[in-house]
This record gives sequence, C-alpha cells and structure tokens, in this order.
Amino acid sequence: MIDPRLLLISPEDNCLIVCSPLAAGAKVMLEQGDATVRAPLGLGHKLARHAMPKGEKILKYGAVIGSLTQPVAAGDHIHTHNLDSDYTPTYTLEEGHSYIG
Repeated sequence: MIDPRLLLISPEDNCLIVCSPLAAGAKVMLEQGDATVRAPLGLGHKLARHAMPKGEKILKYGAVIGSLTQPVAAGDHIHTHNLDSDYTPTYTLEEGHSYIG
C-alpha cells in the first residue's frame, strides 16, 4: 500500500508525487515497506518509489522524463540535483526563420 500523501500516476512509474508537504525525517509507506524522507518535500515533488542505480530512467505518466545522475534510495527526492533531462527537441527552426508573437 502506498502512503495516502503520495500519488502514483501510472503503474509503470518509478516515482511518486508528493500530495501533502513532507518534513525531513517523515516516514512514508511504500509497496516494499516504510521509507524515511531525507529532505523536506513540497507539493508536486517527486519521490523514489524504490531504490534505483545511477543511469536509471525515471518514469512519470508512464513516460521517461530523465535519467538519474546518482543512485537513490526508496523515499529519496528526485529533482534537478540528481536527474538529467532526456528531452529531445521534436522540431528545429531553419536558419533565418524566427517566431514573432
């Protein structure tokens, strides 16, 4: 059972979304047991669903949003300090063209 303060958006996701602010040291229930939150987490932040190695692809909404730059434990904060974006532009502007809005 997942802690009611956390949201699993898609069953494939390996991160959970914080729905209620969590203080450092808070205990949260994850499927594989309890975890301790190491840093304060605000609404909408991501939390590791389970332990993962460096390079692991992070899934949110069932889609890859980035790769871990360091290993994380279950319950760790996942954010720009340990996640690189895997964003690939889907279009490019040709030289000499610009958008004026």
